[in-house]
Amino acid sequence: MTMNKRKAKIVATIGPACDTEEKLRDVLIAGVDVVRLNFSHGTHEDHHRRIGLVRKISEDIHKPISILQDLQGPKMRVGNLPEQGIELKKDEIVLLTARASMPPAGIDHVIPMEVPELARSVREGSRVLLDDGRLELIVKSSKTDSVEAVVSLGGKLTSHKGVNLPGSEITIPGFTEKDREDLEFGLKEEVDYVAISFVRSANDIKIVRQAISDINPARIDTRLIAKLERPEAIADLDAILNVADGVMVARGDLGVETSPQLVPIMQKLIIEAANKKSRQVITATQMLESMIQNPRPTRAEASDVANAIFDGSDAVMLSGETASGAYPVEAVRMMDSIIQEAEAHDAEWGHCHPTPDPLSLHDDSYSLARAAKELAQDTDVSCIAVFTRGGHTARVMSKTRPHVPVLAFTPDKRTYQRLGLYWGITPFLVPFASTVESMIKTVEDAIIESSLMKVGQQVILISGFPVGEMRPPNFVLLHTLGANK
Repeated sequence: MTMNKRKAKIVATIGPACDTEEKLRDVLIAGVDVVRLNFSHGTHEDHHRRIGLVRKISEDIHKPISILQDLQGPKMRVGNLPEQGIELKKDEIVLLTARASMPPAGIDHVIPMEVPELARSVREGSRVLLDDGRLELIVKSSKTDSVEAVVSLGGKLTSHKGVNLPGSEITIPGFTEKDREDLEFGLKEEVDYVAISFVRSANDIKIVRQAISDINPARIDTRLIAKLERPEAIADLDAILNVADGVMVARGDLGVETSPQLVPIMQKLIIEAANKKSRQVITATQMLESMIQNPRPTRAEASDVANAIFDGSDAVMLSGETASGAYPVEAVRMMDSIIQEAEAHDAEWGHCHPTPDPLSLHDDSYSLARAAKELAQDTDVSCIAVFTRGGHTARVMSKTRPHVPVLAFTPDKRTYQRLGLYWGITPFLVPFASTVESMIKTVEDAIIESSLMKVGQQVILISGFPVGEMRPPNFVLLHTLGANK
């Protein structure tokens, strides 16, 4: 294990662009910390093969790669249209219905829709956005099984494009039967994180948590990431953060469901709130999108990634860039380079100074982490070494944003794999330490054997769990490497 100079982590979506073992290996070595599997695409067989390859390569390169299963959520799409698509012109009248048919009198086009309860979800004046908002319709009237609308923003429409209903109260469930089947598969494959789409309230997280308990209680510790795509979720953000393990700023749908000019504000609001509650936060969507076709990003994209780091993101995500783009390895390397450059100037431009949630003040792990950070600031230490079983102490230590590297030691394989998403954490899988002495020896052996530091340098050790039969309290310890030899 080598210590990564970069502290923020990179999430990369895996797809056809890196589907061979050789290409996937190149992408992971380039700097990926978390692999995202998009369950809107691919079969269980595809994902099983990819998970196997990721775990194999992770072992080969001695680096934990977390696996994030991204559930599809309810499918709201245009149905089947002619292969060439249809051209919608401003002020034309269209009929939105479940089935394709010939346009009746007074109707220019019939658009088949795969949107459950569409007619009940909209009313006169409601907006219907198609193809990521590139086309817009305004509802004139709705009946039991169809909606009449006028085209306000036209263009070419083809089959299976996404549908958004901003401002409408959508009654369909966010967790579908397909999601349940995919979740059961993911739990069997022992994914590390599950991203939940279409989150509207904290109850959506609780539903998935209960589903995990029903499907496989042994996997109840699987971490849940709430994808924040809808304005209702922003309104319930505090409650969502109380029950989720992390959040994703899903800027694509968020921009369509609200407005593009609000996205930067909501991004900062979400990141600040997540850091305050010590929750993981991933900033996603269109970060280096031009690299799907081009070997270099635009200057605006580079600035976007850097600002997400300055805001305090734990991780930034690549989607089409690595899933289907022509330059997946180059995109990861570019992301890595931009992050490192931003972090080199964090003292000047960084905005992540989280004020702790009042409940954190009663958390022993938070007190330990704060003490370790302050000790690191006042002494000449080379790193902070954290012993953690479930990852809680490592997460809280990460959220204090110390200026020295943080090494996390855990005897738990699942925790080791999950630590790939934690900002600033270099994970180590080690045997269980039954005494403080053996804990110190474990740290020394791992650090010195990895050539991360030398004998005589000082480290801060913190433990988030009792050690041995005596069960002494959690502790912070300043230690000099090699002092006991």
